[in-house]
Amino acid sequence: MTRVKRGVMANKRRKKVIKKAKGFLNARSKKYKAAKEALMKAGTYAYRDRKVKKRTMRALWQIRINAKAREFGLSYNRFIHALKLAKIEIDRKILSELAIEDPKIFKNIVEKAKENIK
Repeated sequence: MTRVKRGVMANKRRKKVIKKAKGFLNARSKKYKAAKEALMKAGTYAYRDRKVKKRTMRALWQIRINAKAREFGLSYNRFIHALKLAKIEIDRKILSELAIEDPKIFKNIVEKAKENIK
């Protein structure tokens, strides 16, 4: 029976892991076991933080809207409530962009919303 040299696939697999870990510090980018562990951790963080990113962006939009709405004498929650009463359906992302990039339109929206506050 002929001799079979093994290790080709194992080396390929290890090289793939090391390549993915490129840019990690110290042993995490050089040694297979450390690189594999680092990649597993990185994967969990990436999965978790894709969800967290959405939360932090919404919080940022709320902060921006609050800051701009206070210039017109409304707090964030009163402003959002007034928008709902006025049946103005603009999401927070667009509102925050308007507050930064186009203050005139944002002011018009605030005025419309203020009309519906009791």
